[in-house]
Amino acid sequence: MKQIKFSKPDITDNDLKKMSQCIKSGWLTHGKNTKDLEEKFSQFTNSKYSITVSSCTAGLHIACLALGFKKGDEVIVPAQTHTATAHAVEFTGAKPIFADVNPITANILVEEVIKKITKKTKGLIVVHMAGFPCDLDELRIVCKKKKIKMIEDCAHALGTTYKSKHAGNFGECGVFSFYPTKQITSGEGGMIVTNNRKLFEKMKLLKAFGIDTQPQNRKLQGLYDVKLLGFNYRMTDFQSSLLLNQLNRYKKNLIKRRKNAAFYINNFKKLNLKYNKSMSGNSYFIFPIILERKSLRNLILRKFKEFKVGASIHYAKSLPRMSYYKNKYKINLNKSINADKFADTNISLPCHHYITFSDILRITKILKKIIEKEN
Repeated sequence: MKQIKFSKPDITDNDLKKMSQCIKSGWLTHGKNTKDLEEKFSQFTNSKYSITVSSCTAGLHIACLALGFKKGDEVIVPAQTHTATAHAVEFTGAKPIFADVNPITANILVEEVIKKITKKTKGLIVVHMAGFPCDLDELRIVCKKKKIKMIEDCAHALGTTYKSKHAGNFGECGVFSFYPTKQITSGEGGMIVTNNRKLFEKMKLLKAFGIDTQPQNRKLQGLYDVKLLGFNYRMTDFQSSLLLNQLNRYKKNLIKRRKNAAFYINNFKKLNLKYNKSMSGNSYFIFPIILERKSLRNLILRKFKEFKVGASIHYAKSLPRMSYYKNKYKINLNKSINADKFADTNISLPCHHYITFSDILRITKILKKIIEKEN
């Protein structure tokens, strides 16, 4: 029985050769590959500035710091997302405030954001869940009116567009992930994009100890100044080299993802499932489906494992129910109904460019058989 993998990195022998050359050169950080990757990423997203970082979490953290979030501030985040979104706020001393999400897309709801705004609200982090863009026009209007700084968590959103403009260009900045399951990968790694030069310069300092001059730009070896308290959040140059060709190929990868999604949608029409039918701007990091109940979801996941079908959950518990946040902030657990329902009933199906239409048909047949039997 063929295994259908949940994800498969788009790494070729040529990519490995390029990385090997970088390692053998001895220039393992601050190198040409990193500069080239940042330039090409800016071209791909049509952003003015790009900054490589060691992870998406690191990028979110320094974005929050650069925007001045601190103790006493509140930053609104979706109740249904990876814990990194809230952790980035928590690292600064500010308090994450959880807003409920759309029951189908799991994207943050504008009306829920409005309900959560107080005099302490200084920021909003939106997440383009599974690669589907949030309602960015409405969110920007709210942020402008209330003088709130918006960050886009684009961990799922490479290739995501909203009204033909790439995600990451609507807030103060956008942060992308290169984790192994993502559309392109360097193992760990991330990228920040922004169109604000002052913010760009500050985030560059924050990612590398606050040091003001990179090695190749120093007038005398080892001579530099430290402008602020920064971190070691740098990406290595050989990681950048691994990403370069993946990014160059990604447009073809994205076309295949959207074709796979269209094929899922066409085949799921007669199944008792809920899923996002909108193709608009979606980069399809994964294809999420929503079942009627938790027990059915869990049964399907067990059957997928039996039939060697890779699948996952994004995410199996809403953030207000995570012990750290629940215990620290004594959160009212009845206020994120959609997030909890989504957490209990969603399955993430593979949508990467290596899976075939026959793989999708096999997934559909397994789902159909189980759903009909259980209903």
